[in-house]
Amino acid sequence: MLRAGLGRRSRCCGGLWRSPCPAAASGSARALSAASASPSPGSGGGARSGDAPPAGASNVKPLDGVKILDLTRILAGPFATMNLGDLGAEVIKVERPGAGDDTRAWGPPFAGTESVYFLSVNRNKKSIAINMKDSKGVKLIKELAAASDVFVENFVPGKLAEMGLGYEDIKKIAPHIVYCSITGYGQTGPVVQRGGYDSIAAAVSGLMHITGHEDGEPVRAGVAMTDLATGLYTYGAIMAGLLQRYKTGKGLHIDCNLLSTQVACLTHVAANYLNCKIEAKRWGTAHGSIVPYQAFKTKDGYIVVGAGNDHQFVTVCKILNLPEVSKDSRYKTNTLRVQNRKELIDILSTRFSEKATTEWLQLFEGHGVPYGPINNMQQVFSDPQVLHNGLVMEMNHPTAGRIAVPVPPSDTASVVINFSCLEHV
Repeated sequence: MLRAGLGRRSRCCGGLWRSPCPAAASGSARALSAASASPSPGSGGGARSGDAPPAGASNVKPLDGVKILDLTRILAGPFATMNLGDLGAEVIKVERPGAGDDTRAWGPPFAGTESVYFLSVNRNKKSIAINMKDSKGVKLIKELAAASDVFVENFVPGKLAEMGLGYEDIKKIAPHIVYCSITGYGQTGPVVQRGGYDSIAAAVSGLMHITGHEDGEPVRAGVAMTDLATGLYTYGAIMAGLLQRYKTGKGLHIDCNLLSTQVACLTHVAANYLNCKIEAKRWGTAHGSIVPYQAFKTKDGYIVVGAGNDHQFVTVCKILNLPEVSKDSRYKTNTLRVQNRKELIDILSTRFSEKATTEWLQLFEGHGVPYGPINNMQQVFSDPQVLHNGLVMEMNHPTAGRIAVPVPPSDTASVVINFSCLEHV
């Protein structure tokens, strides 16, 4: 019903809504079709195909029938709504006419002309371009909101209210709505008008201060963990909001922001300061409170080993053929090992450097000690457990051709995931 309504709207609202299909785009305006993909049979090697399972009660997804109006861009919001789409929600992604989501231009790399970054977080969505600076565009957003269960946005606080699309505005026409705002710093406070990007929030929250080599400069994590964590908090908060609405019959406003997410994720590092006034520092791959728990250089690479208790430490020493170290009074407990970190790590590092990584992996296998190699991407996606877990989805894209994206494991909580990519209304 909503889809039909959108189809009619596309024929009567002029420049407010442009069909993302290339055939429907007029002039030189670029059509918003970058993430449309159709499932295709898997090619083996652990990759999953997007083939839909047969219809039936056993294939009902948790969020079947839930409609989400998604006004988010970049990463945190799209990541949250993509995960909701994986659980069966119908996600309508609203983008700017012409340019679309900023990440459509983020590259290289590109798959054909499509940004691989954009493709990675926008499956399970339908794309629509609406000019929200136009009163007719605002009216259309309200009509969509009235027919939706969830409204997600990541504009600077107050921006949508100026357009008549803030929570109080939408609540009047959709009192049932679960309205979720994602911002850099929250809805109120001294810096809420600042733009919020992952790296900035990681810096302000202290994450960069504790990331990097012990004597080196602050380092940004290899992926945008603050954005991704905020997306997961958002995902959980929306699920909880839907459950609360089920119990109360009323909608609500959810406030998620990058700064609060990352400060909360400081966990024990924050607790060390709050309770003991211990200032945090960078530890490289090591851990401030557990020794040994870090990467060790081998003859040809690295291995990460963690001894989370005294028994595991004794086992590590046995594998390394260093029984005298496990009996040394300086290393009998974790507290002592932390206090005598440098001497112990020097001993272990010397021994690890004597063999190749694969040799150490074979020696550690089956002993109950956490360990693993530091893999590059080629090694990650040829790892037997990654292949077994089916963490890659392959599908056909109308302009990019064959694409592949990382996905959650298909059997998580016995949930049947819908892996169709962006459709177009």
